[in-house]
Amino acid sequence: MKRTPVNPWSWSLRHGYNQGEALEGVARQLICAGQTAVDADGAPQHPGDMRGQLALALDNLEAVLSAAGMALADIVRLTVYTTDVDLALQNFDLLGARMGRAGVAPPMTLLGVTRLALPPLMIELEATAAT
Repeated sequence: MKRTPVNPWSWSLRHGYNQGEALEGVARQLICAGQTAVDADGAPQHPGDMRGQLALALDNLEAVLSAAGMALADIVRLTVYTTDVDLALQNFDLLGARMGRAGVAPPMTLLGVTRLALPPLMIELEATAAT
């Protein structure tokens, strides 16, 4: 698969994402459900700790990708839902570091929501991956 960044302006690159990506030669696509800070039984973890929740949500997203034979490097679209945009942004270095190590800056949207499926959850990552 060939990925070509599309950036009519460069400001988003400072925030770790491309405005768009043109994909060519896609063989497989994976649509991931939103991943949150839950354990293997679906119980919320790290109540009140945005950084801990973001780290576990990323771990859970990587687990779904891995189960499909993919990795963070295969993400072509990421949507982040959070109950506290400012707090999420204060911890986005974690997201940037993981995506940076994977060598990707997928198009991304950050949305503030009033709550997620389970009240203790503060952040949810929804991704599309392709190879």
